[in-house]
Amino acid sequence: MIGKLTGTLSDKNPPQVLVDCNGVGYEVHVPMSTFYNLPELGARVTLLTHFVVREDAQILYGFENAREREAFRQLIKISGVGPRTALSVLSGMSVAELALAVTLQEAGRLIKVPGIGKKTAERLLLELKGKLGPDIGVAANVANDAQSDILQALLALGYSDKEAAAALKALPKEVGVSEGIKLALRALAK
Repeated sequence: MIGKLTGTLSDKNPPQVLVDCNGVGYEVHVPMSTFYNLPELGARVTLLTHFVVREDAQILYGFENAREREAFRQLIKISGVGPRTALSVLSGMSVAELALAVTLQEAGRLIKVPGIGKKTAERLLLELKGKLGPDIGVAANVANDAQSDILQALLALGYSDKEAAAALKALPKEVGVSEGIKLALRALAK
């Protein structure tokens, strides 16, 4: 029903913001990834939205971009995952990190998100497989088992998802695991 809001940012109180659209203030719940990218109070802001109508409430959820909103919509389709849990997942990890966790079937990354237990994480991995799309985030870069193993090694060594994905992108396509790790570590050391 309400797909997008454009107006003045009147208030920021995590995870909720107030957007004034020509005299009407909309309370919008946003993930922390969107919250951190909001402008200062009084500035113009545009949020893509998802409107949830329940028996006891009508709640508007806002997102910085279409990828976040689509990931939110995919999450709430899963049995046992409501809008609050979906917002928590998107606050705890980026869409790219979520897509990567689903591609690599890593429940451990999802369990780190508050409110997500082992069973819920496994259900998310099962239900989201193939639904976030290869164009979202770094998941498309994991083309084969060798690249997946190299990525796992870099993550185990303490590099962030972004650093590991950037190093993986720079590697030749058909590099072996041990050689790939060496090349990636050299690139990350620069």
